Amino acid sequence: MNTEVNSMQSTIYIADDEKNIRELITDFLESDGYTVRAFPTGDLLFDAFKAHPCDLVILDIMMPGTDGLTICKMLREITTVPIILLTAKDSEMDYIRGITTGSDDYLTKPFKPTMLLMRVHALLRRVLLDRPEESKSADNSNEDIVFGDLRYSPSWNAIYIGNSEIPFTQTELKLLSYMIKKHDRSFSRNELLENIWGLSSDAESRVTDETLRRIRKKLLTAGSSVYVETIWGYGYKLTFNGDDL
Repeated sequence: MNTEVNSMQSTIYIADDEKNIRELITDFLESDGYTVRAFPTGDLLFDAFKAHPCDLVILDIMMPGTDGLTICKMLREITTVPIILLTAKDSEMDYIRGITTGSDDYLTKPFKPTMLLMRVHALLRRVLLDRPEESKSADNSNEDIVFGDLRYSPSWNAIYIGNSEIPFTQTELKLLSYMIKKHDRSFSRNELLENIWGLSSDAESRVTDETLRRIRKKLLTAGSSVYVETIWGYGYKLTFNGDDL
């Protein structure tokens, strides 16, 4: 199976009020074969997305009109498309707010265009691998996997509790299904970062921790007995009430 991202078939929307940033990102992504549409505000991007959805969104947080965090939340109500947030603030709170509202990754300005391109490649590659037909070819099995009261369906690329689907984003789904498939062991943060996001362990990214916080909250809301146990100094493990810990 060819798992390389076909950039010629991927369209990316960018919203940033700084013209030089928009042009820099646009030129860099177009030179790599992507189709790019750039907007000076998040509102314009959101309107364009509703009319013609794209494959990935890059949002600046601080923009005139509706800010990037709010646009991210609005997009999450209608789509699971990968979202990367950009900000000039090197703030822990901005980071947490960004991941909590549903973004898949986060970069602080100034950043190297090569770093952005690496994140774009990783997110689009993950979307490709998450397609049911691709998952079937990769796993040679389309049987449901059950852990506790959760059921992961490779055919539908969804996780259920009973007959109800839990509304995970693509990032959350990829992470939790990865852990369900290998539920008999623990996972280091570096392993999850490399296998889910395709990023090296030295990348400046805490998306693993924040994405798992979102997963915990959704499992709790769904009333699941499954929870993500933190192994201090190492990583995480899936467990559920009734396990022999």
